[in-house]
Amino acid sequence: MGLQTLDYVIFFVYFCIVAGYGYWIYQRKKSKETSSTDFFLAEGSLTWWAIGASLIASNISAEQFIGMSGNGFSMGLAISTYEWMAAATLIIVAVFFMPIYLKNRIFTMPQFLRQRYNETVAMIMAIFWLFLYILVNLTSILFLGALAVSTISGVDFWFCMIGLAVFAIIITLGGMKVIGYTDVIQVFFLILGGLATTYLALNKVSEHFGSEGLSRGFELMFSQSSDHFHMIFPQGHPFYSSLPGLTILIGGMWIVNLNYWGCNQYITQRALGADLPTARNGILFAAFLKLLMPVIVVLPGIAAYTLWKEGLFQQEMLTNGELNQDRAYPVLLNLLPEGLKGLSFAALTAAVVASLAGKANSISTIFTLDIYQKYISKNASESQLVWTGRLVVVVSMVLAIVLSPYMGIDKKGGFQFIQEMTGLVSPGVFAAFIMGFFWKRTNSAGAMFAIVGGFLLSLFFKFVLPEIVNLAPLASYGFAFQNAEGVYEIPFLDTMGFVFLICVVVMVALGLSDSKTTTNPKGLRIDASMFRTHSGFTIGALVIGCVIVTLYAVFW
Repeated sequence: MGLQTLDYVIFFVYFCIVAGYGYWIYQRKKSKETSSTDFFLAEGSLTWWAIGASLIASNISAEQFIGMSGNGFSMGLAISTYEWMAAATLIIVAVFFMPIYLKNRIFTMPQFLRQRYNETVAMIMAIFWLFLYILVNLTSILFLGALAVSTISGVDFWFCMIGLAVFAIIITLGGMKVIGYTDVIQVFFLILGGLATTYLALNKVSEHFGSEGLSRGFELMFSQSSDHFHMIFPQGHPFYSSLPGLTILIGGMWIVNLNYWGCNQYITQRALGADLPTARNGILFAAFLKLLMPVIVVLPGIAAYTLWKEGLFQQEMLTNGELNQDRAYPVLLNLLPEGLKGLSFAALTAAVVASLAGKANSISTIFTLDIYQKYISKNASESQLVWTGRLVVVVSMVLAIVLSPYMGIDKKGGFQFIQEMTGLVSPGVFAAFIMGFFWKRTNSAGAMFAIVGGFLLSLFFKFVLPEIVNLAPLASYGFAFQNAEGVYEIPFLDTMGFVFLICVVVMVALGLSDSKTTTNPKGLRIDASMFRTHSGFTIGALVIGCVIVTLYAVFW
């Protein structure tokens, strides 16, 4: 248990490579340091492979390594839908969303709302995003990351939390260019270390059953834990409330992913500074990497479950005397030999730090460009904007450190915590964006209803509706389940679908009732030529589509 000397050496080498490379990038581009677009967007500087790697590095963090691996332990391969459906979503974002953003020179998501609707809508959404990014995303990433690092290394939890925050701040203060290029190294360590853990897990399964080899380990997992290799849960399944049947293919899962990958400052910022072909190629690269993620984070969880069923890790999987699924990945990591453990530890740290840096940079961008520059200091110089952005990075990280222990992240599980909290906002936000993109009669009143009303509707569906209406009749159609208290409630993915549809209907009604919107000057100019793709991208997208269809066909 714990890290040995060689592990610390490997981790130190990783730290020096990332910090040193980041400093070199910063010095090489120092002449552009005072440019706000360079600091926040790395405009024109990121290559397609840097964009793709940065997208994945910012997305994959402790909630995947710890939370999703834990879900692999409990529910199996089905949790991979968040990764594989994301790959399909990225193709849609690259083809349809990026041309609109880049043609209109959109640098932040509130800027789009301001340009398409009005100042009020943009301001409300900017505040929503700042609260969401700090109170949900930044706190959960930092808390889960510190918990995992502390569990594996034996170092004090608070020291780990502060250390991760400081490491992320060092990278973030260099701006998006430094983040983008250091993320390439982070992804290298993330994938290499993650595959090392998967290799160990499959071999451990083989050895336990008196065999050897990776393929044999997978075959044994498939036979011994066959219930963990289904992608679609039927009604009545213990985890139907989390992944309700076909909703993951034709329902709320699309809203989760399209909002996250297409309407999220934290993600789209990586591509907003590039030209369209480069942005699309980077997003395509990210989609290919997404297909690989379940191999790194879900299979180890299933392996841990297979071994746990055989009597292994009985004590290690307990927290306060109760089974804790989120301990699956750290338990496996502690089985790695000296050196390999250090590599996997570096991979986990890389995932956490890259995600923290990306989130902090997005918080900084929204506050500086959409609040500070618009309302506090309209005549701020480029240098003032950059330094304000840096100050916001530090302040937001300090707030996350202080608040994270009080958010209840450990009670619900990090991955589920993030999904459910962002799910309160996602349906309305996505409705405002998608209608604003493709229907010129969408007006500001409709957008306001979607953003504010959608949030209130989500709260109503989650907390009020189950108490005032008996939802049992919906259970026969698969739209309700009985919770631990015996109360019927709607699965949160289905709730997102219902709220989205209500928002769209109201937006259409408000648009049609407003005669001024027949020739809405704020409607975006869109033509079919914007959505044409080059042959290389098209072939890559088709390959990804075929892989996803095959995976669902095999593991249905």
